[in-house]
Amino acid sequence: MRNLFAVFFLFVFSFSGVATNIVDVHKPWPVIEGIPATVKLKLSDDSLDGTTILVRINDAEEAWKVEGNTAKGDIVFEEDEKVWLRTHSQSFLVDVNPVPLWLSVLPPLIAILLALVFKEVYISLFFGIFSGAFIINYYSDMSLWTGLQRGLFSTADTYFVDALKDSGHVSIIIFSMLIGGMVSIIHKNGGMQGLVDRLAKYAKSPRSGQLITWFLGVFIFFDDYANTLVVGNTMRPVTDRLKVSREKLAYIVDSTAAPIASIAFVTTWIGAELSYIKEGLIQVGIDQSAYSIFLSSLKYSFYPVFTVIFVLMIILMRKDFGVMHLYEQMARKDTETSRHQKEHINSTHWINGIVPVMVIILGTIAGLIVTGFDPDIWHSDLSLFKRVAEIIGEADSFVALLWSSLAGVIVAVILSVGQRILTLQKTMDALLDGFKSMLPAITVLVLAWSLAEITTQLHTATFISKVLINFKLAPWLMPAITFIMAALVAFSTGSSWGTMAILYPLILPATWLICHNDGLDPVHTMAIFTNVVSVVLAGSVMGDHCSPISDTTIMSSLASGCHHINHVKSQMPYALTVGLIAILFGTIPSAIGIPVLPLMIAGIIVIYFTIKLLGKKVV
Repeated sequence: MRNLFAVFFLFVFSFSGVATNIVDVHKPWPVIEGIPATVKLKLSDDSLDGTTILVRINDAEEAWKVEGNTAKGDIVFEEDEKVWLRTHSQSFLVDVNPVPLWLSVLPPLIAILLALVFKEVYISLFFGIFSGAFIINYYSDMSLWTGLQRGLFSTADTYFVDALKDSGHVSIIIFSMLIGGMVSIIHKNGGMQGLVDRLAKYAKSPRSGQLITWFLGVFIFFDDYANTLVVGNTMRPVTDRLKVSREKLAYIVDSTAAPIASIAFVTTWIGAELSYIKEGLIQVGIDQSAYSIFLSSLKYSFYPVFTVIFVLMIILMRKDFGVMHLYEQMARKDTETSRHQKEHINSTHWINGIVPVMVIILGTIAGLIVTGFDPDIWHSDLSLFKRVAEIIGEADSFVALLWSSLAGVIVAVILSVGQRILTLQKTMDALLDGFKSMLPAITVLVLAWSLAEITTQLHTATFISKVLINFKLAPWLMPAITFIMAALVAFSTGSSWGTMAILYPLILPATWLICHNDGLDPVHTMAIFTNVVSVVLAGSVMGDHCSPISDTTIMSSLASGCHHINHVKSQMPYALTVGLIAILFGTIPSAIGIPVLPLMIAGIIVIYFTIKLLGKKVV
């Protein structure tokens, strides 16, 4: 096989007077062009543990560290090449045909294009995964037919299975199922209808219904998953009655969830954000806390702030544009909501609806504090606000969400059975119906996670990042370029967190170096640096909003009962509009040195006139 070692000689070498045989040779799979690949040499014994051996790679000599009975080192393979590994007296040949890095963009591109063209997300994601699996297997020296066959089978036995091995992914599935089960129970026991009737006193028009949805989205700021599922499921019956389209509901839910969660001081995002920022600070040697850098960067968060304001203005001005206007017109004419007529419920109890929801909200906050509590932080000299923020930043959000959602289900069951509204059997049937309702969304999530694994193996983000970084840029352009880069990576991979994990360690050192090479003073360098910290986050959120393979986009569609591709098509023009305004009236001018406050005001004014000019009244 071409990707295996064409020639492999067992040899003996001496190190510190000890003779050791190489008994096996392992190299990583897959091997990507230009990406360091770790080659491992398995030794016949572990007597060299903790030492190093000298290995000559073609004409360069390197010291490979020995751990146990394995020596390992990184080799960068370019194109189809042969690499000789030699010790002082023996040698063997590594014949490698690496996957060209540019092919890494094909799997997400195929999935995205098929989803947009055919409006069918399941088969689109499947073919994206299959194309990536085929590329990897074909370049592992398989024939065309074998590559196709193995690519098809590994789609299931490798990528689907690996997606379900991740504890975080399983937590999201269980959390989603429990939320679905709870919603089903409070629907059957009259709690949902009671809550709808209660909110209806304030939501008397499409505009007021959307406004309440917006306020709820801003209020549940601590986690984007909890935000989308709770707000979407709670407000869906209300907006249906008011003839607001499911697409508009999904947009409001999606565009108030991640933007708020990404910039609020106390959220489940904080821990990940700070850890990524810290990696970049270590690389450039900045002696400041990641939290202080994060706080300094918030003033440059133009896209998240503008998005939340854009949603509010769209609601208050009662205008929409693009595909969203069409969906809203259809809903007002009852062509959409007529398919969602409520079933007759004998009695309604709004308390049965609000209590389980509040248990989830308050339970999540309590779970975050419990799982992240650190006595050293609590008794430190930090302010109370910063102490709480640090504790929640260290929390296990998945555990907190599981605890709260399970508690919500238990409370819903107790309320239903305890008040004799439902029998225990009917309550359990409702719970199972809720589980079943989540199956389509869970299927999409598993497919999206599998595709994300493919893009990680193929280093899709590295390719996109390298293409953009290779351009010689002026320092003031770095924030805008970084924003675009983050948006492209998040759009291609469907993961804002994954984008941050990749770009922060990559782009922060590059920004620092570019600023120093350009002769900027420390004050201006730090201003651009913190601006870049902010736009990595902002661009990730925007790319996530536009991506049909994003888990938060999928969950927003699910919670709102909206067709997933319709949600993507209607949200994308709004996200791109706000993104353009954020770049032109926020990111670029702030990098030049214009104060942030007038830029925020100018951006809001531009948003108003953009909606006024492009938007059409929904009648």
